[in-house]
Amino acid sequence: MLDTQSILDVLRPVQDPELQKSLVELNMIRDVQIEDGKVSFTLVLTTPACPLREFIVDDCKKAVKQLPGVEKVDVTVTAETPKQKEVPDKQSVFGIKNIIAISSGKGGVGKSTVAVNVAVALASSGAKVGLLDADIYGPNAPMMLGLTGAEVKVQQGKAGDILEPAFNYGVKMVSMGFLINPDQPVIWRGPMLNGIIRQFLYQVSWGSLDYLIVDMPPGTGDAQLTLIQAVPIAGAVIVTTPQNVSLLDARRGLKMFQQMGVNVLGIVENMSYFIPPDLPDRNYDIFGSGGGEKASRELQIPLLGCVPLEIPLREGGDQGIPIVISNEESASAKALTAIAQQIAAKVSIAAYA
Repeated sequence: MLDTQSILDVLRPVQDPELQKSLVELNMIRDVQIEDGKVSFTLVLTTPACPLREFIVDDCKKAVKQLPGVEKVDVTVTAETPKQKEVPDKQSVFGIKNIIAISSGKGGVGKSTVAVNVAVALASSGAKVGLLDADIYGPNAPMMLGLTGAEVKVQQGKAGDILEPAFNYGVKMVSMGFLINPDQPVIWRGPMLNGIIRQFLYQVSWGSLDYLIVDMPPGTGDAQLTLIQAVPIAGAVIVTTPQNVSLLDARRGLKMFQQMGVNVLGIVENMSYFIPPDLPDRNYDIFGSGGGEKASRELQIPLLGCVPLEIPLREGGDQGIPIVISNEESASAKALTAIAQQIAAKVSIAAYA
């Protein structure tokens, strides 16, 4: 007999490929309806940016079509992003499900480019996303997100001043760049840095977010320690170039997160190769090749993806239009979108572990 239980029974063997658990047991199959041979239900994924979305939908349809009397299967796909696990002695930020640190061992490797494009790619998938620019001394994320000159409002709250984040491309953002003049240097010692990062975490009207991407400054200093000690972090991503000097510092940054008990989601190799605009079928290993893959293998950390160096990628950063928006079909945009999906998938895995 074709009923809800028979539908759930035939879907029970279908697993989430990332979590390797039954969709039915994970309560990802909901609202089953049957009418005149047509079966419809809702598939609730763990992230809107699921990289295997179509694969899972196809598996569900194939399973249900095996039942006698089924003529058509309609699947409505939605998502409920799980919240990262609580950590003793660390204060979560109200409304934020997952905090992800994008970091690097040294400057100049394109960490902010990766952070901005990952945030926009996640938002484009339907996720609620925020971007915290924790690079207090060099706050350039506002330019990359097209928010140069944006004015942010400060409201009075019960716990003090509350900052209203700027917003563009579906991403809420706070940055020191909104609070100082363009040419004004930030000449601060560690305690002041610690204070502003905590304010950006707890005294900002973030609302409800699936992911808060934190663009970290390079190195292993005060900003990293403040973030790690203040809030539970769903995971860290290390950005490097294939160059040995960059990899050496990236390994140090990676080890710092591991020693502090933070889950390292993987490595991103930026500037993997250069694609000349007049010869798009060629690529040149300006900074070497295979460095990220080698480090990934030696450190047993996933390589989340390799981002080529393209002129439109640089232009997008300067013009404030992230390449995942301005040129979706470019090699770098596709790589950054895939990296965002990998990050979201690994955060979901960690939440269910």
